[in-house]
Amino acid sequence: MTEFRRGVRLGVDVGKARVGVARSDPEGMLAVPVETVPRDGEPVARILELSREWGAIELVVGLPLNLSGADTPSTADARQFAATLAAASATPVRLVDERLSTVSAHAALRGSGRSQRSSRSIVDQVAAVVLLQQAIDIEKSVGTAPGESVPPAQEPA
Repeated sequence: MTEFRRGVRLGVDVGKARVGVARSDPEGMLAVPVETVPRDGEPVARILELSREWGAIELVVGLPLNLSGADTPSTADARQFAATLAAASATPVRLVDERLSTVSAHAALRGSGRSQRSSRSIVDQVAAVVLLQQAIDIEKSVGTAPGESVPPAQEPA
C-alpha cells in the first residue's frame, strides 16, 4: 500500500431532491452509509454537523460527469454545492468523478432484492458509499488524493 492519509472521510452524493452521505473508517478499509439529507432546508449545515460528529479530515463530493467525461447540468450543481461546503467549512473539500455511482448503487440494491421504489430513500447513501470507496481505493493505489481540491473561501482583500 502506498502513502494513505489516515482519517475519516465523508462521501457526499448530491442529487436534486436529496444528498446521500457516507463515511469511511480512519484506515480507509470500508465506506458505509450514514444518512440521506433532504435538499430543501439546510443540507450544508447538516453535512457540516456530520463532519464534526465523525471528525472528518475531508469531504469527498461526487462530480457527475457524462460517460465521455463532459459536464452536465448535474455537474454544475455538484460544483456549486461543493463550493458552498468549502466556503462554510475548514475541512478540505474534493470533487471526485462519480460516473455510474448511482447506476452501481441501483444495481447493488436490486441484487439485494430491493425494488427501485423501496430503495428510493437509501439509494443516495449507497451512491455516496460507492463514490467514497472509489476515492479511497484510488488514493491507496496511487498515493495521492483523487479528484480536484475545492478552494476554501477567499478572504476579502
